Amino acid sequence: MALYKLLLPKMGESVSEATITKWLKQPGDLIEEDDTLLEIATDKVDSEVPSPVRGILKEQLYSADQIVQVGDIVAIIEIERDTETDETVVEAERNLTTDEPTFSTEAADLKIPGLDQLSNPSDEDNGANYEHTTRFYSPLVKNIARHEGLSLEELDRIQGTGVEGRVTKEDILSYVANRGSNKDIDHSKPTNAPVIKSEPTQTVPTTTVHTVVNGNDEIIEMDRMRRLIADHMVKSVQVSPHVCSFVEADVTNLVLWRNKVKDAYKKREGENITFTPLFIEAITKALKDFPLVNISIDGYNIIKKKNINIGMAAALPNGNLIVPVIKNADQLSLVGLSKSVNDLAQRSRANKLKPDDTQDGTFTFTNIGAFGNIMGTPIINQPQAAILAVGTITKKPAVIETEYGDMIGIRHMMYLSLSYDHRAIDGALGGTFLKRVADYLENWDSNREI
Repeated sequence: MALYKLLLPKMGESVSEATITKWLKQPGDLIEEDDTLLEIATDKVDSEVPSPVRGILKEQLYSADQIVQVGDIVAIIEIERDTETDETVVEAERNLTTDEPTFSTEAADLKIPGLDQLSNPSDEDNGANYEHTTRFYSPLVKNIARHEGLSLEELDRIQGTGVEGRVTKEDILSYVANRGSNKDIDHSKPTNAPVIKSEPTQTVPTTTVHTVVNGNDEIIEMDRMRRLIADHMVKSVQVSPHVCSFVEADVTNLVLWRNKVKDAYKKREGENITFTPLFIEAITKALKDFPLVNISIDGYNIIKKKNINIGMAAALPNGNLIVPVIKNADQLSLVGLSKSVNDLAQRSRANKLKPDDTQDGTFTFTNIGAFGNIMGTPIINQPQAAILAVGTITKKPAVIETEYGDMIGIRHMMYLSLSYDHRAIDGALGGTFLKRVADYLENWDSNREI
């Protein structure tokens, strides 16, 4: 017998620790490969840690609610060995930052039954590229697929019985054994394809409810994410002296342009174009004009960021908040911004974000107008130095200046607000930056093609 040492996986750059939220296996339990052992959480993203080996859970080195550093040993799994040797420890580390997580199984020391008969990932893969898929497959499953000559399309049709519909070793071996009868299935209806749910698929910590003495009120204990948000907001107010500026923008041209192009855009791209990418484009242009707003503060040092990474505040179905980040937003076209916004919004609602999706933001945007609010004073998302909010777009009578004199007309108006850190951003810089964003929106090209 040998001992397998499971390490806390990497979860993206700048993420150094995670909280164990729940153990799904207990000491003495038999663990199959790909079985989820525990659930972990960082500031924003919940993840699962599966076992890359088959064995018996011997020891849990941390309990629920404890904080663990990346690379620390979280569990010991007892595994079988082909040769009789003294008890040894085998280490493995799973990297969650890539689209296809990989495991280091130290094959020289660890023998998984049947694995030595499978082709190596670098060998001939029968023309199938299992990397070009959004569905997760473990290395063992992909090796079996290569060995059996399964195409990616065929692999995607297999009904998974693992966590969140993942394909386990038993699933793929059962499929291979019955492959002959599967040929008669109508593949034009891929009913076994993975289904992306609209509701969160990961476990949300149970809310504890206590009834107070008078019997009428309830004390609701915050769940893990709400506690993190609360601490983050309190810290931001304590660290940064907040100042807020407001402007009102006439976005009539922008509204009419979107109404004109949205149907053709949806027909061409298969998705909607919302106002959010239009706002973000204006913000990125203004940040390039005023780079000293795209900063963070470290003591008495101002760190001017090279990249413009826009955080996009999104409300989750459970009432919590998450801020996925569009990396290098200034380098994306309007179509690219729209696709990024839609992708991050959909994956946020489905709890499908990866840890790296919420990292390295340099400026945050929030749309409080989605809730019918006309304006607000958002709290800065540390360690950034500013956050911009837009209110709802409403039709209002406004003065229109023309060469023939002033007149009253019905216009689409919107308030913008900017909260900024007064340690580094004064009113002149913050107010001018905010006005520049409004100018870009007001001067929208009505004949722009997308």
